[in-house]
Amino acid sequence: MISKYKISIISRALILFVALSFCMTFSGCEQFDLEEDPGLSQLAVLPYSNVAEMDLAVTGAYDRMWAALRMTTAWVAAWGGDDLTTHRASNKADFREYDQRAVSNGNARTRGTYNGLYSAIRAANTVLVNSTEANFPEKAEQDRLVGEAHFIRAYCYHHLIRVFEQIPLVLDVVPDFEIGLASREAIFQQIESDYTSAESLLPASSNVGATRPNQGSARAFLARLYMDWAGYPTSDTGKYAQAAASAKQVIDNAGSHGFSLVPDMATLYTLAGAANPEGVFTLSHCQPCGRGNRKTGKLGLPGDFGGWQESFAEIRFFEDMPDNYRKEVTYHTEVPIGANGRVTTDPSSAASTIQWTEFKDQQNPVFAKITGPWEDDIFNGFQNSRADYIMRYAEVLLTFAEASGRSGSDSAAAWEALNMVRRRSNGLPVDEPNSDVDLTEGDLAELAYTEKKWELAGEYQRWYDLVRMQRVQDALGNRDPQVSVGTSFDADGNPSALPLSEASNPILGSLGTDNYFAPIPPGELDQLPGLIN
Repeated sequence: MISKYKISIISRALILFVALSFCMTFSGCEQFDLEEDPGLSQLAVLPYSNVAEMDLAVTGAYDRMWAALRMTTAWVAAWGGDDLTTHRASNKADFREYDQRAVSNGNARTRGTYNGLYSAIRAANTVLVNSTEANFPEKAEQDRLVGEAHFIRAYCYHHLIRVFEQIPLVLDVVPDFEIGLASREAIFQQIESDYTSAESLLPASSNVGATRPNQGSARAFLARLYMDWAGYPTSDTGKYAQAAASAKQVIDNAGSHGFSLVPDMATLYTLAGAANPEGVFTLSHCQPCGRGNRKTGKLGLPGDFGGWQESFAEIRFFEDMPDNYRKEVTYHTEVPIGANGRVTTDPSSAASTIQWTEFKDQQNPVFAKITGPWEDDIFNGFQNSRADYIMRYAEVLLTFAEASGRSGSDSAAAWEALNMVRRRSNGLPVDEPNSDVDLTEGDLAELAYTEKKWELAGEYQRWYDLVRMQRVQDALGNRDPQVSVGTSFDADGNPSALPLSEASNPILGSLGTDNYFAPIPPGELDQLPGLIN
């Protein structure tokens, strides 16, 4: 007989399954109470009776990962990059600490990152432990679900090890109150094992945009892992060859995985175009269901226009970016104002426009990738339904090019991968060679590294590349704007230049390797003293 506790667990998991499946498949759902009962979670450590129970449990693990990643909290480390900055005052202290490289032990966003991702890891662990002896008639379905649990655990550990230098490695459902810190090597090896297991169990393809990962998703994230492994602080440069091989495997099988570059980069950041084959792994969101994206939209708009003023563009980075089509779709350099004095969703009928250098609160360009096109109107609410790319196919191409160069294996294919991204950045067909933009000589690794800098600007990834290449000092030690920017206004409303220290967030902490990683939250150290290094 199934106990009332297990029935309760299954009932709640059924709600999760219905809600999340509808969201992931159709980007629509009803609003449900998805809060987990810790007591019931512990009682859920029971072998599954059938594949439906396993499906419900995996859906719950997805929910934990989604909850961790839907907001900017889990991405707070990205403010250390030279592409992103935040408001110089307001209530953005947690982001400003990363922006200024002076992260306190009590940073709430650090704590949210740590707790949110470990919550998803615990859910994935439960699936994997309970599935150990499962042997259901629906073998393909069982394999897919176990593969997804491996992928969830791998991704969460991968994200954590990019933020924290050392973390505990938890692979069981039974709490270990004497657990200590695992070495980075051990964490990398576990992530590699999980991604590899996921690849062996997942189907070759999934839905458009891969909101459920497939074999190519797992192999692509392996390539990202090997790049991190090859870089600082592990510096196992032999992993570059593995990164190149993994990325090339994805590229060679892109058709079967359903991956490709979209022809027009601008469509990537629209509501209508967010479900597309460039998504190697994508989180879907549903604002009407109360399960919206809180990483884009209003938070990228200045306070002048009712924005949340959280994610702005660094001026130096903006000025250095090559002037091409990609730059046009990456930034809003002006805001269209309607006759009512508010931002209009129809720029063609704007009564006026305000240039970013004329903003009164803080002068920084706006990331169009974050606010979306004005026509989509996702900048008026605190959450929206736009999908969120955890990885795009463009990154796979650039990883292949960079890793090939760093492993001494330049090839025509590697140059072509770089040039496909370069062509699109100039508004050209990706598969048609063009002598005006194509590159065939030079330092392939550095060219690809720089191309990735521009391609993923404002997508919360740049910081990790600076860390692995030990280039934080190079990027942030001279991030002053190349032009005089930042204005204040006198009593008559006339603008005057502000000192740079007032116009941006000056660096306060070390730019050395001693300050690359965030501290584990003190609350965790209090509960688990074995984590004190």
